[in-house]
Amino acid sequence: MHRVTGVFHIKNLYCDGYSILDMCMAPGGFLAIALSCNPEAQALAFSLPRIDGGHRVLLPKRPSVTLKFLDVTMLAEDMGLSCIPNEHPDAGNFLPSQFDPRQSFDLIICDGQVLRNHGRADYRVRTEASRLCLTQLTIALNHLTPGGTMIVLLHKVEALATVQLLHTFDKFASIQLFKHTRFHAKRSSFYMLATNIRADSEDAKTAIERWKFQWKIATFGTDKDYCGASQLDMSDVEVILKEFGPRLISLGRRIWEI
Repeated sequence: MHRVTGVFHIKNLYCDGYSILDMCMAPGGFLAIALSCNPEAQALAFSLPRIDGGHRVLLPKRPSVTLKFLDVTMLAEDMGLSCIPNEHPDAGNFLPSQFDPRQSFDLIICDGQVLRNHGRADYRVRTEASRLCLTQLTIALNHLTPGGTMIVLLHKVEALATVQLLHTFDKFASIQLFKHTRFHAKRSSFYMLATNIRADSEDAKTAIERWKFQWKIATFGTDKDYCGASQLDMSDVEVILKEFGPRLISLGRRIWEI
């Protein structure tokens, strides 16, 4: 990925020192490459504890990396929610904020996937993939240095939710897609590489608020509530295709070929 795109090289010149955030780090290959490309950078990384089904961390310990073992989908306060209903199945498991409001990062990696061995409450089974994606995107964009870069693992370029996400990022960032010709050849997975992100733009702020709302519904609402919050009207679909259809084809052609 880096040989083809150079995406791991931090280009932000408007701050003192570089910083990296890895939302779902283990085993640590992506963060290892990011640090090798930016040896002076400091990094904050989250990883699901192995006792909860997480991967083993293979990245050697180093003073420039702060590693926290936790489930990022439970970062309720960082998702804008501080009051949890006592009757909720996970009432005692939600986590306090892990970020200073002014904390920002130049490069953020969002490549977490739902793990088969991760034990979780029944209500989470249907919406877990969405909750994980929404948490990563929200926290990342909310703490990204303007002009920074995000690397995001996605699936199925042509899926409606993916199209909407690409359309959203295309409004405030320069995006390209990458898919490895061997390791991802038979899977639907690919990476969105978003650079020069205008994280302080109104479009970015609107996206953050929408993702927070969808996460809240996926976490505390009913299945019916979640479907209503996540599905688009056909009129919305038509607008997206009219505005973004040709760009989508241009972005996706190489991914579909692979």
